[in-house]
Amino acid sequence: MPVIKPVFTAVATAPVATGGAVTTTVTPETSRFFATITAGMIGATETTIPAASFVDDADGAVTTLPALTASDYFNVYINGVLQQASLSTLTTASLVLATTDLTPGVPVQLEISSFAGVTSAITTQPTISAPSITIIT
Repeated sequence: MPVIKPVFTAVATAPVATGGAVTTTVTPETSRFFATITAGMIGATETTIPAASFVDDADGAVTTLPALTASDYFNVYINGVLQQASLSTLTTASLVLATTDLTPGVPVQLEISSFAGVTSAITTQPTISAPSITIIT
């Protein structure tokens, strides 16, 4: 007995989403630290400012600097002038500046901004249609 294989032709439509709203809340957090360059910080090839040399916005002593996460960035100001990001390295122990062309008494400001406080929520659910399949033959 021969095998008969049925053949069908069908047309389908893709589901469609309409409406819906997402609310995103960004709560940035900024910390600022201040230090003054001393002769002991200026090395042969770079200037290293230990964390303990900084004070915070409330003039409180600092023991460690914040650890950066993927959503953080920092700015360095030397004598009030913003510096290129590639000229400094930040760790929890120190700020290292790729220069020795500084004199003792120069102020350094470190600004750290964190965007870790980001939340998103669907505030209005979308309406999604069901796909349709029509068999022709």
